[in-house]
Amino acid sequence: MAGGGAISSGKGKAYPGKLTKRVVVACIVAAMGGMLFGYDLGVSGGVTSMDSFLEKFFPSVYRKQKADDSTNQYCKFDSQILTMFTSSLYVAALFSSLFVASWVTRRLGRRLSMLAGGVLFCAGALINGLAQNIAMLIVGRILLGFGIGFGNQAVPLYLSEMAPYKYRGALNFCFQLSITLGILIANLLNYWFAKIEGGWGWRLSLGGAVVPALIMIIGSVFLPETPNSLIENGKHDQAKAELVKIRGVDNVDEEFKDLVAASEASKQVEHPWRNLLQRKYRPHLVMAILIPFFQQITGINVIMFYAPVLFKTIGFGGSASLMSAVITGSVNVIATFVAIYVVDKFGRKILFYVGGGQMFFCQVAVTILIAIKFGTSGNNDDLPKWYAIVVVSFICIYVAGFAWSWGPLGWLVPSEIFPLEIRSAAQSIVVSVNMFFTFVIAQLFLMMLCRMKFGLFLFFGFFVIAMTVFVYYLLPETRGIPIEDMAMVWKSHKVWKKYMDDDAGIEMPKRCSP
Repeated sequence: MAGGGAISSGKGKAYPGKLTKRVVVACIVAAMGGMLFGYDLGVSGGVTSMDSFLEKFFPSVYRKQKADDSTNQYCKFDSQILTMFTSSLYVAALFSSLFVASWVTRRLGRRLSMLAGGVLFCAGALINGLAQNIAMLIVGRILLGFGIGFGNQAVPLYLSEMAPYKYRGALNFCFQLSITLGILIANLLNYWFAKIEGGWGWRLSLGGAVVPALIMIIGSVFLPETPNSLIENGKHDQAKAELVKIRGVDNVDEEFKDLVAASEASKQVEHPWRNLLQRKYRPHLVMAILIPFFQQITGINVIMFYAPVLFKTIGFGGSASLMSAVITGSVNVIATFVAIYVVDKFGRKILFYVGGGQMFFCQVAVTILIAIKFGTSGNNDDLPKWYAIVVVSFICIYVAGFAWSWGPLGWLVPSEIFPLEIRSAAQSIVVSVNMFFTFVIAQLFLMMLCRMKFGLFLFFGFFVIAMTVFVYYLLPETRGIPIEDMAMVWKSHKVWKKYMDDDAGIEMPKRCSP
């Protein structure tokens, strides 16, 4: 990275600037791309718990669910075809991010990548809402996946590059907030549409994804491009003018100079994918793989896109299971607001610790509660009301822990740690790993629940411990460090510093938290 300059508070350069209205509006509109992801997470589990949807597309599951109430509760929804409906989206998102979205984001800009994501998502939502057979459902899901791949590739980068470094955490959390809002809206719509007579409410749930897609499309048309992307494409005058607008000050020379220097360095990299394997990018590659892996292996998507199915499995009625999903979705939104408030005050690592401890405690508690009620046979009457409230309460506490730790930070930290020359390629790895393990969890969860029973929650709990240890030893604190000066955290980290080139040309801070 380029340039010297004053070191602010031992953490990084103090670029002049303030939180402008232009930045706030741009970041809020861009973050709405997260609603695409969130809406799908919420809606898929809801429709797969609706009898009319199962009867039309998955009659074998419907018959197994209705034939005998004494059927093992853990195995009522075990169907690889049913899980393929959910998980096919994430395979498509993986491939689109890995092979297409990275190039579009780097060469054509963050804004155009978001626009493409909105168009693809809109097409997929229309096909799903009008679906007449499983083939139409899967085609629609694949298009939705391509849209999510583009959106998740571009939006976190857009937010990190537009935001002033002092507010980068809070503004980037808008992406996670819109994911949680999408989940909550989907859960509410599932609850209401499931009550429609005639059993066609699932069409409105699936087709409703058109709305966040249109928001994404319209917003992308009017959003400004980031200065980083403009410089990357040779539009220096336009980039500097935009930097003045988004920082709200005329004195942007130092930040602009560093952006240009970073861009020039990145142009020397002919093969960013191959360069990710270089020794000096070893820390970045490890983070690009392990952070999204750990984010998914927390088990959160078991709750998010299988919440109604999960609650129905452990004894809730159909309507009650959808309402329980609404409750957990509401907790998710509220906890994300808390995270937005504290992330730039207390830092990233403390939120990882608090959230990890909270999630592990709740996973153990839910394991015990389900084991007491269902044992290993899975046969029991419906849960007493008070017992159901206790189960939902612990799940809500678990969701809150994720919502102010691994949920938003799993997107924020990768988006702010990569140097420009590998940023788009590394972000593709983040999205691809995230989508791959989302697919794995989606595809295997119902089978794992049938075989591992209540022990499944301990399985996820083990990984919560592992990822907390990972954060303690290997993840540097990035709060308050400008994105173009981020290399200093690796240079001073007790584990990663040996991988950094001595001639990196970075002025070292007097103190930087490892």
